[in-house]
Amino acid sequence: MLKQNFKVKGMHCESCVLLIERTLKKKPGVSDAVVNLTTEFATVSYDPQIIKDSDLVKAIESKGYKVVKEAEYNREKEVGKIGLKLLASAIFTLPVFILSMFIKPGTFGGQEYIIFGSATIVQFVLGWEFYRNTFVSLRSFDTGMDTLVALGTSAAYFYSVYLMIKGHRGHTYFETSAVLITVILLGRYLEARAKLNASDAIKKLMNLAPKKAIVIRDGKEAEIITNEIIKGDVIMIKPGGIIPVDGSIIEGTSSVDESMITGEANPVEKNAGDLVKSGTINKNGAFRFKAEKVGDETTLAKIIKLIEDAQGSKAPVQRLADSVASVFVPIVIVISIITFSAWMLAGKEFALALSSAVAVLVIACPCALGLATPAAIMVGSGIGAKNGILIKNAGAFEKLGRAKYFIFDKTGTLSAGKPEVSDIIALDGSDDEILGAAYALEKNSEHPLAEAIIQKANDRGVSKEPVRDFKAVPGKGISGSIDGVKYMLGNTSMMDDSGVEHSALEKEIEAFQMEGKTVMLLSKNGNLSGLIASQDPVKADAEAALDELKNNGIKILMMTGDNILAAQYIADKLDIPVVKAGLLPGEKLAQIKNLQTDGITVMVGDGINDAPALAQADIGIALFTGTDVAMESGDIVLMKNDLMLVVKAYNLSKYTMNKIKQNLFWAFFYNIIGIPLAAFGLLNPMMAGTAMALSSVSVVTNSLLLRNKKL
Repeated sequence: MLKQNFKVKGMHCESCVLLIERTLKKKPGVSDAVVNLTTEFATVSYDPQIIKDSDLVKAIESKGYKVVKEAEYNREKEVGKIGLKLLASAIFTLPVFILSMFIKPGTFGGQEYIIFGSATIVQFVLGWEFYRNTFVSLRSFDTGMDTLVALGTSAAYFYSVYLMIKGHRGHTYFETSAVLITVILLGRYLEARAKLNASDAIKKLMNLAPKKAIVIRDGKEAEIITNEIIKGDVIMIKPGGIIPVDGSIIEGTSSVDESMITGEANPVEKNAGDLVKSGTINKNGAFRFKAEKVGDETTLAKIIKLIEDAQGSKAPVQRLADSVASVFVPIVIVISIITFSAWMLAGKEFALALSSAVAVLVIACPCALGLATPAAIMVGSGIGAKNGILIKNAGAFEKLGRAKYFIFDKTGTLSAGKPEVSDIIALDGSDDEILGAAYALEKNSEHPLAEAIIQKANDRGVSKEPVRDFKAVPGKGISGSIDGVKYMLGNTSMMDDSGVEHSALEKEIEAFQMEGKTVMLLSKNGNLSGLIASQDPVKADAEAALDELKNNGIKILMMTGDNILAAQYIADKLDIPVVKAGLLPGEKLAQIKNLQTDGITVMVGDGINDAPALAQADIGIALFTGTDVAMESGDIVLMKNDLMLVVKAYNLSKYTMNKIKQNLFWAFFYNIIGIPLAAFGLLNPMMAGTAMALSSVSVVTNSLLLRNKKL
């Protein structure tokens, strides 16, 4: 199943969104379609073997919308076009309004023709999009905001034409239709400007990548376009330069500002062998690095893609707006007809009946409903990205602020993830022989304990022999053959499973574990050979982060594959009341399932060993480890190993949901109050149009206030 984003022009309200979604979902091979009014993206999941991209584009455009290429789409330019149309509409509306409202009909010859001509240009040239979209919608028996505008303005315009033909010399209603179209165009312009501000996060991220880079090929420096960099290219970065792609430093040292990706304010020291990421800024040194990830594979490109996916997904709360909008327009048309009929049956003037009916049509536009959720999600995810919090799923983001349980992994999550070898005990051979065998096995492993053993071996100058038949046993350890000798390195559970007796070191094992150390036993041809103990310090920010969560009524648990004594040592230091230790990945998953029956669960892990648990939890938060697995695991990815980001993500979820609730309340309140006022003749069409425009702008503006919140 393939997921792809299509940039859609011409959407104005929630009815447009639902129309495109229904159209796409009816197509064979399409499993899901989510349209976002704020980002103007249609995110479609489909089987490319059954349906092609071109068929999806045709389906969207058959409803009167336009699909454009993202690279060719300039939002500022589109806003400018709307502004020009608004200006032209205002220029032609002004004489209609002045001659109709302030100058007595028949004051000078040709007055009515100036009014008629100017109003006609506004109605059918500048307002043609309303008719076009209405015709397209009605062909498939759908309705939307443009239907309401077309009906309302047409009623006023054609009734005025009728009066002219009849020779009526009094007041007509051309100014009603012309001013109404101008006001609606003003609303769309203001809305487009507000959306432009809301999309700043992605725009700023896209601008991080430099347009050009200096590449060394055949021993010569050459400046090329960043898109032309290929894997293996050697790139020169000078002081102040922006790193164009991901890679590893091969020569030179420097400090790199990674704040735009990780949110970390302090520059990070970089030396030969260290990774550098696209979009980060070199500070004071010069270095060369080898390109390893280019194009869509770079960290920056993946971050942008994750944000776009999050902004294109729908939070469950949006379903409320969807369900209302799906029946809203037909109901409003019926209310408008009833309003007109009621005033006429009551013996009131035709003008009042017409004005009230048109006002009902205009004020009831569901734009604010459609913008309420996606505008807040867009701003919230942008704030998250700025702070190193990547939100991949809007639904999970919504639930995060209502979570009851936060479950933390130990190694690499609550602890620093960089343990150091503290003790070596040899029963068979020397310490260096024990360390050498462990080094050979762990060279093939990605576990944090492997780094400690490798570092210790390198410090001692212990050599590594090649390993054959390497095998990793999840949650227990590793095994392999060195020079025909079978070795195993793992916990007591692994030794028990293999029948390796370890009672000779039982006292030492228990003593180390009581000190919070992790013990790895080494066996040689089925006999215990020795042990290696390591210690992983608690993260400096762990206690403060957990305390903040507890103050919000969150229940904290620790689940780890490590032994109970090592786990309890960490739990005691951080005052974690519930500890589940010695768990295999599948057992972690089962524990989370049990908790889910009592409330929303959040799993926080490093994104590698915890992938099944992250997937099972209601919300998975993965701490970025530099691997693709971490980017793919969980619903939220933290771009630096900082537990305070967990708290910030939680707070951001609560703040964003509050904004969504505020937006939905005012959107519903506006219609609940506005429609009766219009129906009872207390709002004329121009006032209704202004109120409708301001309601949409207010929703986006309210969402933008999120930027002022301190996480």
